[in-house]
Amino acid sequence: MTEVNRRDFLTATAGAASCLAWAGNAARGQSGLPAPPQVALGKTGITMSRVGQGTGMNGGKRQSNHTRMGFEKLVSLIRHSFERGITFFDLADLYGTHVYFREALRSIPREQVTILTKLWWRFDNLDPRTDGAAIQRVTAGTLERFRHELTTDCIDIVLLHCMTEPNWPETLGPYMDALATAKEKGQVRAVGISAHNLGALETAATCPWVDVVLARINPRGAKMDGSVEDVVPVLRKIKSNGKALIGMKIYGEGSLAKQQSDKEECIRYAQDLGLLDAMTIGFEAPEQVDETLALVAKYPAAAIA
Repeated sequence: MTEVNRRDFLTATAGAASCLAWAGNAARGQSGLPAPPQVALGKTGITMSRVGQGTGMNGGKRQSNHTRMGFEKLVSLIRHSFERGITFFDLADLYGTHVYFREALRSIPREQVTILTKLWWRFDNLDPRTDGAAIQRVTAGTLERFRHELTTDCIDIVLLHCMTEPNWPETLGPYMDALATAKEKGQVRAVGISAHNLGALETAATCPWVDVVLARINPRGAKMDGSVEDVVPVLRKIKSNGKALIGMKIYGEGSLAKQQSDKEECIRYAQDLGLLDAMTIGFEAPEQVDETLALVAKYPAAAIA
């Protein structure tokens, strides 16, 4: 056996052993804790776990608390979430988490997970006078990069990231057109926005282009786009208009997760709301995953109105 072949053989053998060991751990993990329900994501045709693993705590400039863990810890966390029955993974270009998830996909079957990512259009830093066709070409290239980074032909959900102005359809029309084209080509299954402004959220409720809205919601208005009393009617309008709704900031970006009673209040609220198709939570440790899944099992979700 040549040295090159010997090295390849040993690498392949080690990889196979690692996958077998992980598969054994997965079976044990799945049997010890109730998995979150698999749910239909509105009218998108996508089925995924009601609870998603977020990857963007304190995210920005293509890094987050999650990427700062390093490859080994973050990939291990993603695998742990998958072992526990989480099949929805929330990524973003802004967080820099695509290549970390690609590493996890070496041992997680792509067809068993739903990938959501977000396009941080501000990276383009385009002149407002830039021709719309040029913006569409830039966006198409960005989506091609996403698919390459994630080693997938189709991304399940792509959102325009962090809408902060009510008139976003007017200013971001070429991005929307490019995403619609990608959807027609089968490169993306559903499109939408993540909202960080009440006016932007209200616009999403009536925008025909939107399939999915990612909205901030918790019982105390922490890190939200407005008070609970202001936000919930908009969420109700989003659902009444047939759009899928995913909740974020369920624990107020950790500010409502310091006491057990607070955590229970947050999960019970999200589950009782009757508006959320799913929720994404930025777990940073395996025990956080397990604790929340136990609470989700304790407080079953109310039927979506």
